[in-house]
Formats: sequence, structure tokens, C-alpha cells
Amino acid sequence: MADYDDVFQASVDNPEAFWLKAAESIDWHVAPTRALDASNPPFYRWFPDGELNVCHNALDRHVEGGRGEQAALVYDSPVTGSRRTYTYAQLRDEVAVFAGVLAAQGVGRGDRVVIYMPMVPEAVVAMLACARIGAVHSVVFGGFAPKELAVRIDDAAPTVIVSASCGIEGQRVIAYKPLLDKAIELAEHKPSACVILQRPQAEAEMGPNDIDWATAAADATPADCVPVKATDPLYILYTSGTTGKPKGVVRDSGGHAVALNWSMPSVYAVGPGETIFTASDVGWVVGHSYIVYAPLLIGATSVLYEGKPVGTPDAGQFWRVVQEHKVKSLFTAPTAFRAIKKEDPRGEYAQKYDLSSLEYLFLAGERLDPETLRWAQELLEIPVIDHWWQTETGWPIVANPAGIELLPVKPGSPTVPLPGWDVQVLDAAGRPVEAGTDGAIVVKLPMPPGALPTLWNDDERFVSSYMSAFPGYYLTGDGGRIDAQGYVYVMGRTDDVINVAGHRLSTGGMEEVLASHPDVAECAVIGVADPMKGQIPRGFVVLKSGVERDGDELRAELVQLVREQIGAVASLKDVAVVAALPKTRSGKILRKTMRGIADGLDEPVPGTIENAAVLDDLRPVLRKS
Repeated sequence: MADYDDVFQASVDNPEAFWLKAAESIDWHVAPTRALDASNPPFYRWFPDGELNVCHNALDRHVEGGRGEQAALVYDSPVTGSRRTYTYAQLRDEVAVFAGVLAAQGVGRGDRVVIYMPMVPEAVVAMLACARIGAVHSVVFGGFAPKELAVRIDDAAPTVIVSASCGIEGQRVIAYKPLLDKAIELAEHKPSACVILQRPQAEAEMGPNDIDWATAAADATPADCVPVKATDPLYILYTSGTTGKPKGVVRDSGGHAVALNWSMPSVYAVGPGETIFTASDVGWVVGHSYIVYAPLLIGATSVLYEGKPVGTPDAGQFWRVVQEHKVKSLFTAPTAFRAIKKEDPRGEYAQKYDLSSLEYLFLAGERLDPETLRWAQELLEIPVIDHWWQTETGWPIVANPAGIELLPVKPGSPTVPLPGWDVQVLDAAGRPVEAGTDGAIVVKLPMPPGALPTLWNDDERFVSSYMSAFPGYYLTGDGGRIDAQGYVYVMGRTDDVINVAGHRLSTGGMEEVLASHPDVAECAVIGVADPMKGQIPRGFVVLKSGVERDGDELRAELVQLVREQIGAVASLKDVAVVAALPKTRSGKILRKTMRGIADGLDEPVPGTIENAAVLDDLRPVLRKS
């Protein structure tokens, strides 16, 4: 591990020198003379005396450097049957024009713009246009319910909202404008205008404060880049799955640009002119970081995909995209691969395409179970890299750093802490635990550039949510362990550790066992209240496509498998075969919601749910005593 060890040690021993060096790869209006302002912990600030423009770094500098004719963004939309490629010069020009549209509506430096868009190039254009004029964007996942959108509008207080007439979810066309109108009606804050992109699949009826995107762009004067302080916010992103007042994660401009620019070649092994396909959504942090900002900062080509991994129209779409666009690194969620595996368990679709360009598969968003890892490794015969990070961190905490040194893969582990991340495991009293011992996973402060400096207009909640449990550490909210070789094992949210008759057991460990069964496509284990044992685990499994099994026989096999691999102490005796598991739109299984329903609580349906009908179907199964 000499190479990785050297780089990691340099980042921990002298973060000032390490990150100032990394900052040299960014264009600065005023170059920073120091990396870290640690004068007011836990409110650390990176590159406090630097000034830059993130849009200039993502677009203009590549055009000026001779890469203007290179593809910057490839839009691939199987749901509409369309493809579009934007060169760096074309994307810069479109962004400059839309920045002029926003400026004409009174949007300036520090003003907020809410973007409520589907996966279309204009969503990227709107994000970069905000960055161009120093405005702060807040992307809300397209199709979010009006109530969820309204609370975000009230929190961000946008001058303008940018939206589209509709989005497409699988086979369904979802009209956005009625949802947006209802959200504005519910919100106390009223934006001065809404800019609407009309899509042919469903045109929106325009109101008095609505502006047509195409008409406004035709009349706009292109806007130049506005330098901002490195510590100024670039965007606000609300954490998925929150109820009540949302947590607005703030991303600063300078630290974010430096960290993401550094991460592309170091973690993802993607450099200028190479192609990354990140199959996510711009409404999530993965889309912000690795569809939009990181690829463009480094001068790569990014694929923007509007569709699903399966059903639009088949389970071979990811492989088609890889072949057509010569993708080097593919990044998606384990849940997407489980969906592909469920529909195409033998990987027959992958044989139909030329995947010779594909060198790496990166998976993140949920724990990568060893069975899905094995299936992907055997199918693709390339490194399959699990990595772990959060909305709050903006880029990976733990990964296998493909561009520095590819380390041996250990199933169940996303590998090692990346440079800048001092990851530790503490017990309940805040003491470091021995190698191999489970505890709370934390990051020693300060976190590296790119991590959240605070929450939007809520320093107090930032401290209480993340910084108060263990002073001097960021609380990730995940539990797990670090082994003797320094590999991190993330076993799930700390509230996914259950207490069975005094034994603390990880539901993630049980899920790992259930997922290893050859008939299981995906699964979830939750702890439900029990008067005798405190909590008992209940399992829920979805079978692979085409598998037909006797329920009692399969249940017996799964219970026996857990007993053999974890022990009788696990007490997993209840496993239900279900048609689907309830998930957020980013692919996370709604375990907390499932647990609440099973415990008899009046659990609200999260606004982030992908398909509420799945939860409705599951409710009677969860409620059974």
C-alpha cells in the first residue's frame, strides 16, 4: 500500500500543504495563500482568502485551453428516444445565455434559485448558470410532492424557480407545473418568477409569473462569470428522507471545486477527455458531484441519462450506454445492479454489447452486499469498487482509490479512508475501540475541503446534529468497524443496530446473509419491538425474476442460513417474500418507515418515496403480529 499510504499520510500530517497543492489545479481569481481557517471550530473554512468562479473552472477554462470542441455533456434519453451532445463551447454558451435570463429577473450574487427539473440538459445548464453569476442553487428532485417542495422553498427563499412542464418516470409522464403551482400556494415565500422549460410530452399552462425558457433565452444577453469568495455557498442540497424542517446542506465554492477536481483522477481514474457515466439524478448529491461538477471541472465527458436501469426498455440499457459513449467508469447504486440482476440473472444483456471501454464499476448509496459484488465481478471481469459517502460530505469518505493505487477488494468493505478523511470508530463513551470492534463511525475534525461547512441558516442544528455527540468529531450516523489492515466496514445507520435480548446485532449483517441466497434479488431486515427480547429481526426478500418457490420451504432455508452464519442469537425466524421493497428515489430502502409501521406507529409516507403503492402493499405484512 506504499502509494496510498504515502498520499494518505501526507494529507493527515500536513493538510495545509496537501490541499494548497491540490488547489493549484483550479483557476483562481485571487489565489489562496492558506488552506484552512480553524479559528472558529467546528466551523472550519477552506481557502478563506481565495476567490474564484466555479462555472469558469467547469467550462470557460477548458474552452480557453483548447478543449472547446470536446464533448462535455452527452444527453442519453431512452424514455424519449433522443440523444444530444454538447461540446464545452456549446455548453458554455448555453449557460452564459441562461445566466443572462436569471440576471434579467434580478438574480445576483448570493440570491437563491430553486431548480425543480427532470434529467434533461437544461437542469445542468441552470445549475451552472447560477454558479456563473454567483447565485446559490438548490436542486429539488423533480416530481417531489408539493408539500416537500414548499418547505424547501420556504427554507431557501428563492428569487426565481426554474422548472419544466413535465418529467418522465418509466412509462409515466408526470406534469410538474401543477405540483409546482401547488407548492408555491402552500409556501409562505413567493418567488418573483418561474422559468418553465416546455417539453413536448406535456406542455404546461403558463401563469402570469411564468416565463417561457426558450422565449427568454432568445432575448437574453449572455452573462460573464462573477468571482466569489471560496467560502461563499455554491449550492444548498436538502437531505433525502427528512421530515419536518429539512436540513439544507451547504456546499462552499472553493473547497468543493478543489476536492472534486482532485477526486476525479484519484478515486475514479477519469481524466480530461475520458468518459464517466454516473447513473443517478441531479436531485441527489451523486448527481451534483459526479454528473455535473467533478467531470466538468477535470475536463471529462459526462453522460446524463434519463431513464431507469431496467424497463426503459430493458435491462441492457446501461450496457448500451457504455458501448455507444465509450464509458471508462460507470457509477451507480447497488440497488440499480440488484434490479438488473433480478431481470437478467445470467447477465445475457451484457453479452450483446461491446464493453471493452469499461475499466471500473463504482457503487455507492447503500451497502454493497457481497452477493451483488460477486455477480458484478463475474459479469464484467473488471474492478467493482464499493465506496461510502454522504450528502453532507459531498465526495467519498472511504473508497478504493483507483487512480492512486488499486487495493485488494474485501467483500463487505468499501476499502480505506481517502486522503483528508481521518476515520475512527468510537464506543458510546467516545473512546476509540480496538480493530475489528463495532462502534460509531466518526471523522476527526477538521473534515477535508468539500464537506459541509454548516446547514443553511441553521448553525445550531449543524452542531447538534453532527458535532455534539463526540466533541472534535463529525458524527456520520453510521455504525461499523475498522479491521487490522485499516479497511472500513459500514454496517448501516446506527439505528439499524438492534438489541435482541441484550445482544447488539447489525441488521446489515443479516441482510448480507439473506442476499447470498441464490433465489434472492434484494432484501431488508428491520428490528421490531418485542415485549420479551426488546427487539426481534424481521426479514423481507424479493425474489429474482422467474423464480417460483414454495414460501415455507424458502423461509426455512433463509432462517437456517442466518443461523449458520450469524448464530442462533440472531433470532431471525420471520422472513416474508414480497413483490418489492419501498425505496426513496435515490434507491435507499425505507427501513425506518418500515420499522415504524411494524411497531404500530402512524408513520408518515416520506416525500422522497419512489412509489407509495409499494408501501401500501407492504403495510398489512408489516402490521401482522
